[in-house]
Amino acid sequence: MAHEARTDVGALASELEQLVHEERQLSSVRRRLHEQIDNGFPNDVIVRREREISAQRRALHRRIDSLRHRLGPGPGLRPAH
Repeated sequence: MAHEARTDVGALASELEQLVHEERQLSSVRRRLHEQIDNGFPNDVIVRREREISAQRRALHRRIDSLRHRLGPGPGLRPAH
């Protein structure tokens, strides 16, 4: 039983790490889109793509927050701000 709990925690921590990585990638894409929009190159395609990326990023944040809540406080699970 204890081994299963450790495995579950390990799987959750691994999933969290992957989701954080995905969020960083989406944030990078979103920043580039915002730069294009802010520097005078907005068009329907860019604006639509930014909205799609933002929605994906918000969904990832919800999943990340849920996993962090389930895992509780622990070393290496929360990014330094």
